[in-house]
Amino acid sequence: MLAVYLERRPALVRSFAARLGSTDRAEDIVQDIYVRLQALTEISAAEVQKPVAFLYRIGGNLVLDAVRQSKRTAVRDQAWTETSGEVVGGLSVADQPSPEDAAWARLKLDQVSRALEDVAPKARQAFRLHRIDGLTHAQIAERLGVSTSSVEKYLSGVLARLLREVGWP
Repeated sequence: MLAVYLERRPALVRSFAARLGSTDRAEDIVQDIYVRLQALTEISAAEVQKPVAFLYRIGGNLVLDAVRQSKRTAVRDQAWTETSGEVVGGLSVADQPSPEDAAWARLKLDQVSRALEDVAPKARQAFRLHRIDGLTHAQIAERLGVSTSSVEKYLSGVLARLLREVGWP
């Protein structure tokens, strides 16, 4: 039986790939056929009168199971999306971050806030105006009454400090 499997393996993969639309999924099905063949006893394998048909029958049943599972998964995912999220670019997006992501973000924010406490007031203000308010270097320079070169030095100093102390941005 194993010899027939090995001989027919490429044809099995092609056949199931055509039905599934995926060579990778077909390879998985053919691998599952092999696992099932290994589970057969010698006596039950000897009783199989048409080994090629037997292989295709096992594979066909596995393909059917895979298609049913895909449909169940799609229905479940669609129901979840409708009740708890939205879709952006074809991907489900939760309305809020996961608890782990929220905790990580709070931790990073605390670390950044502590690191900014020790920064010179003008440098801290320049950083906030740039990163939070979105002002350009020229706008910050005008608001603080300094040159754009000074603003660039403030920002690069703050970013270097944050990178050193917090690993951010």
